[in-house]
Amino acid sequence: MPKIEVNEEVFYALAGRRWESRDLFEEALTCAKAELDEDADQSLPQAERTLKIELNDTNRPDLWATAGCARQIRLHGGGKRPEYPFFSFPGTMQKTGRRVLVEKSVRQVRPYLAGFIASGKPVSDASLRDMIQTQEKLAWNFGRKRRTISMGLYRIASIKWPIIYRAVDPDSVSFVPLQWDRPLSLREILKQHPKGREYGFIQEHEPLHPLLVDSGGAVLSYPPIINSADLGAVQVGDTDLFIELTGTDQAAVTLAASIMACDLADQDYTIEPVEVDYEYETPFTGAVAKTAGPGNRITTPYYFQEPVFCSLARIEKFLGEKLSAAECVAALARMGVKAEAGRALERGQAAGEELEGVRAWPPEYRNDFLHAADVAEDVMIGRGLSSFKPERPRDFTVGRLSPITLFSRRVKGIMTGMGYQEMIYNYLGSRKDLVENMRGNESRIIKIANPMTENYEYVRDSVLASLLASESVSGHAVYPHRIFETGKVAFRDSAENYGAGTRQYLGFLHAGAEANFNTAAGHIQTLFYYLSRDYEVEESADPRFIPGRAAAIRCGGTVIGCFGEIHPEALENWGVTVPCTAGEIDLDALLPESDSGPGRGS
Repeated sequence: MPKIEVNEEVFYALAGRRWESRDLFEEALTCAKAELDEDADQSLPQAERTLKIELNDTNRPDLWATAGCARQIRLHGGGKRPEYPFFSFPGTMQKTGRRVLVEKSVRQVRPYLAGFIASGKPVSDASLRDMIQTQEKLAWNFGRKRRTISMGLYRIASIKWPIIYRAVDPDSVSFVPLQWDRPLSLREILKQHPKGREYGFIQEHEPLHPLLVDSGGAVLSYPPIINSADLGAVQVGDTDLFIELTGTDQAAVTLAASIMACDLADQDYTIEPVEVDYEYETPFTGAVAKTAGPGNRITTPYYFQEPVFCSLARIEKFLGEKLSAAECVAALARMGVKAEAGRALERGQAAGEELEGVRAWPPEYRNDFLHAADVAEDVMIGRGLSSFKPERPRDFTVGRLSPITLFSRRVKGIMTGMGYQEMIYNYLGSRKDLVENMRGNESRIIKIANPMTENYEYVRDSVLASLLASESVSGHAVYPHRIFETGKVAFRDSAENYGAGTRQYLGFLHAGAEANFNTAAGHIQTLFYYLSRDYEVEESADPRFIPGRAAAIRCGGTVIGCFGEIHPEALENWGVTVPCTAGEIDLDALLPESDSGPGRGS
């Protein structure tokens, strides 16, 4: 989960109060789904004391900064909801004197940009540190290691407007990057500069690379890699800044810009919008915004969120207590949410009678209202968890292990007896691990709609990638290696109610000089013997295995698993240098029919 370091004095000033004890402060943090990770060192001068706060909600990137977290606490304590008059809305774009021209050349590279001006007071050391921290948190977590979002800060005194955002040949442009003393071409930056080596994976395979320059040709930055050492070197004492964000998802880029603008406005900076003129249509200039501005113009910061209606009946169902519309509106106000009572159909509701409830507009810095349940959650937090009366459970039940868990334990005992060591893995993974390294495709795999990091972007549909990931870092251990896991996998299945199925799988891997198809077949035979199950094998064309050395396992006329020798290309992808055999079996399919039913985990 994200952790932030905040200046104690600045945080308390933005929150509007100090707390008499650590316990009271930690209680106040709960409204932001946060907790105090480390208290400030009281031996330091007051202006240098730092609090470390851990955020437990990945859907609220607005909380990953000093101003955002303090704002939520202030509002929950009864503070006035701030107004941000610098926002534009669909069809009502503000006119400004600052423009960024987005050329067609970036459309297939890194197509979206948002920006604004922050001015009015000199940048302090604490403020600059917080800007950089917010930049890093948004770009790393919300922006998937800068792949979908990156941010740049610039001194505007020497910028010649308008700014141009274009794509160029990486060998055709050179400039002096931050923390460097001589010009480098874009391609050289990727190979020589520390930031280029760290983030070069985003652009290195593209024929054209994004570049931000002013109308005089001076380079602002090479998004998403590094700023220039001239216009992009913000220092303490600077008074006028240009903040821009680029990325591959316009909603995410625009939201991140809104978060940064609101944070700086809360710190008494004056925010001036910037016009972004695209040479092509974008989701906002087309289907979403339907703006009447010239061409495809978006003025940012820009409010694009849509209201969500939640009925009082649904709120009662979720929270277990009947609340009036006025109570819900008041609770939402403590979360910074503007709401009003009314009647409407809920999102996804079939045509019928309109329901009594509340319509909520997400604040400018939030875009996490995807369902009526999100409104109900904010009502709960806004009202306060301690305000709900505790209830005794209505039903008395006796816990027990499900049949599939008992069966999996039996399988574990057999695998351990054959010399295998049990492993436990995450069920989420990256596209590189689950698809590319395994020579697979995405036809069955489930992708998460709003992942916070590319490392956990997909739900695994196989255990083998997890096992090979362990083997890839185990070359120092004495061979042979035998590892296994029993765990869940998920995949798309149109026959299921929600379009996805979940099954309990056994996956195993044997690495060593003696690992071959015959040894794997022997281990399969031993497993089925002790499980008292009959099975058959047939040739398989599974691309994860070597052709002719792979088999499908059939039980009761249904294919329930596979095994074989791992393909050399897959081994090379993982950096594994020894032969490996592996296999996996659907344990749900082996579970006796009499044991299946509720609780089986499928």
